[in-house]
Amino acid sequence: MTSMDQVQIAGVPWPLYKLVALVLGLVVFGVVGLVTANAAPAVLVAAGTSTVIWLAFGLRRPRR
Repeated sequence: MTSMDQVQIAGVPWPLYKLVALVLGLVVFGVVGLVTANAAPAVLVAAGTSTVIWLAFGLRRPRR
């Protein structure tokens, strides 16, 4: 992993794909929450989306 693939948060390097997964989860949460006007489906769909993206990009990442 190169330094371009990492972001410093409170002095700890985070892989960029993790931040992308979290941001996309927040976007999905907002969209589903607005469409359904109900928190339960928004939370479940956002958590599922974030998890799938996090795992997919994590598995694609080359190991050290």
